[in-house]
Amino acid sequence: MKLQPIFPVLPFVSAVVAFAAQPAWAQVTQVTDVRVEATPDGLQVILQTADGSSPQVFTSSNDRAFVADIANAQLRLPEGTQFRRENPAEGVTSIVVQSLDTNSIRVTVTGEAKVPVVKVIPSEQGLVFSLMPVAPVEDESTSKPTTEADEQSKPLAEAEEEIEVVVTATRTAENPQDIPRSVTVVTREQIQQQSTISRNLTDILGATVPGFSPPSQTNATPSLRGRTPAILIDGVPQSTNTRFEEYLTTIDPAAIERIEVVRGPSAIYGDGAAGGIINIITRRASAKRIVAETEVGTQAALGNLQGDSFGYKLRHFTAINEGDVDFTFSVLRATRGDAYDAQGDRIPIDSITPESETWNVLGKLGFNLGDQQRLQITFTHDDDEQDFEFAVPGLEPGDKARGTGVVPRYEGALPTGRENTLVSLDYTNGNLFGSRLQGQLYYRDYTLRGTTFDDRSIGINELNRNVLESEKWGGRLQIETPFSQSAKLLWGLDYSNEDTLLDRDFFDIPTFDDSEGRILRKTEERVVIPRYDLNSLGIFAQFQWDVTERFLLSGGIRHERVGLSVPDYTTAAGEDIEGGDIDFSDTLFNVGAVYKITKSVSVFANFAQGFSVPDFGNVLFAPPQGFRVEADLDITSPQQINNYEIGIRGNWRNVQASLAAFYNQSDLGTSFRLLPNQRQELVRAPERVYGFEATLDVQLNKALQLGSTLSWSEGEFDPNDDGDYKALNSIRISPLKLTAYVEHQTTPGWRNRLQLLFIGNRSRSFEDDIDLSPIESYVTVDYVSSIKIGPGTLNIGVENLLDNQYFPVSSQAFGNFNPSVNYAARGRTIGLSYTFSW
Repeated sequence: MKLQPIFPVLPFVSAVVAFAAQPAWAQVTQVTDVRVEATPDGLQVILQTADGSSPQVFTSSNDRAFVADIANAQLRLPEGTQFRRENPAEGVTSIVVQSLDTNSIRVTVTGEAKVPVVKVIPSEQGLVFSLMPVAPVEDESTSKPTTEADEQSKPLAEAEEEIEVVVTATRTAENPQDIPRSVTVVTREQIQQQSTISRNLTDILGATVPGFSPPSQTNATPSLRGRTPAILIDGVPQSTNTRFEEYLTTIDPAAIERIEVVRGPSAIYGDGAAGGIINIITRRASAKRIVAETEVGTQAALGNLQGDSFGYKLRHFTAINEGDVDFTFSVLRATRGDAYDAQGDRIPIDSITPESETWNVLGKLGFNLGDQQRLQITFTHDDDEQDFEFAVPGLEPGDKARGTGVVPRYEGALPTGRENTLVSLDYTNGNLFGSRLQGQLYYRDYTLRGTTFDDRSIGINELNRNVLESEKWGGRLQIETPFSQSAKLLWGLDYSNEDTLLDRDFFDIPTFDDSEGRILRKTEERVVIPRYDLNSLGIFAQFQWDVTERFLLSGGIRHERVGLSVPDYTTAAGEDIEGGDIDFSDTLFNVGAVYKITKSVSVFANFAQGFSVPDFGNVLFAPPQGFRVEADLDITSPQQINNYEIGIRGNWRNVQASLAAFYNQSDLGTSFRLLPNQRQELVRAPERVYGFEATLDVQLNKALQLGSTLSWSEGEFDPNDDGDYKALNSIRISPLKLTAYVEHQTTPGWRNRLQLLFIGNRSRSFEDDIDLSPIESYVTVDYVSSIKIGPGTLNIGVENLLDNQYFPVSSQAFGNFNPSVNYAARGRTIGLSYTFSW
């Protein structure tokens, strides 16, 4: 591939790095003393700073602990780098103040029964943490809370001071209220709650994130504000350019600390974030020396409580912190049984992964190299094997797909499934000549063996499946240079290299028919997408300036260079294609502002550009007649997306609300049109997507809360570039989505939640002859409960509580195109799990 124009800039980048790494004007705040004093309400922890300043604090909760991370600060105590006080008051087991990793300090206050109520108060001495312990409850079932789920028993009104940390919006820690974008943070407690219903992250995000595509009960690529988002795990990109993979299935939800979603196009991480950024932050060791947690669970269709509908899971998590060394390990072994719809019929679709067996492992090893430096190695591996079944043959358009109950056996080929292995090395230096440096190297190996399709149902005499192989490696380097207490510059570079190949396995039709669908004997293997190489180098700078305490400005620039290399090859249809090398480049900008009208209300506005190259795999799979890589720029060129957004946020004592409106457009959009032969045709044409999103959460009292989200969007493209816009398909543009919930802390150890999902109608794309059928509305209700029993917590989840028979949006959109995927959603399904720490 031709990337020679990229490399001459590297000496220049090195020179810029060396220059900008000179001493900064700002100084890190020094904490010189820690004191614990009694107050009429409890305790106060005083952190005295050398200059009397009050650094920025980000707070959260973890297990029974209140956690506060203090940015841009160092612990300089006469007794060392840690302060610890055991059992300082009734209801509080420990107070720990320690250096976290670089220029940051962590304060951890652990309660005996519940998270203590803590308020952060700036003072002339520095920082004061006003602490009110929560006394233990005498009831035996709630007197020894030891599991992660204990956080669910804390009244939400007690969490009014908490601030969640977001790192994806600007690649540095930010208070969401200071970001001129729409941001959603899905906490570990929310993930744990939703995973009682479904372990599918696509469904979890669909139920909790505005603008995200509705839960589909499949592993299909999600949509965020009508475009494809970038998926990251701890900052490492998970998606491949060929979008045949299952993006959000390679990590166990229980291994996740939080999920940060930045809604709307962004170029801060480079290519691929056309719809936004989804960064999955995995768990790491806490301030506690040892944490051990075990979970056992089962799931089954309530209408078919028989052996083949049961699934099971066994999970264990261990974290050890020995000061300068910490270790985290999580392992999951899970199975899923057959899925049934509300009418009691088997669901055949493979993407629901009936009868799947999953192993998922996460390991982290961290070293604190003194007060300022940290080195961390992360390893994740996911192995999922699926036993699928075909739909009943002879279906006509509009018929409901039903499973045959027969699981075929492969001969000469591995079963349907996937393997994903990810290794990353992260290094942080909190004070390199006054700047903070972060570096990352990563490698990812991914294999996906898709479901076998009997294409005779659409007039093609083939029995086949796709096998995707992808390798990706790369690195990131970023430096945060402060110019003053109110201004800083983040700058650096990213590089990635991706190598992708798609084979197609073919199976013997007579053997399959003679065995009545029980044997799939592999007869042939063909390359349908040649092994192509995609390289990307991005150089960026992002500036943040707190003009006043109320008015915040940010802006940045990124230059991206992409190189594509494709060999000569022959398509599945037998056409010879001339390969070649081609380079692209683009420069992108963003600017945003936040104005805080009051302490509780702020408005924001931003302009941001996104950058996305086409799905070259789909282009190469079925290219147009006479296609040449180096000549057909209208097909291979990337798209630049201009996004405009305004919004308002309110964060009061017992009410949190937000409203945002957006509009984005691209002159060279990327969409695919369904063809009758089960192929997709790439359409490059002007596109525009617009809509609004609203959120509301209300804590009526310490026991009762309720909330809702509303998302509406519309999308259009101009296929002939003549001003006559047609609707984008309903896979990309979801119908109106309304979620609502009511949650009640019924007793100190028992919490209940009802949640509703409403999906509206959408017929415009059908009327424009884009979709083959209109989307019909549906409603579903789920129930979640957690009960303290003995040393742990029993979690209960009932999906589709009312046993409503409905067809998800993805099923309705594809159903008339291919009846075998016209599946109904799962009927009433129960999940039970018991989690305990030891």
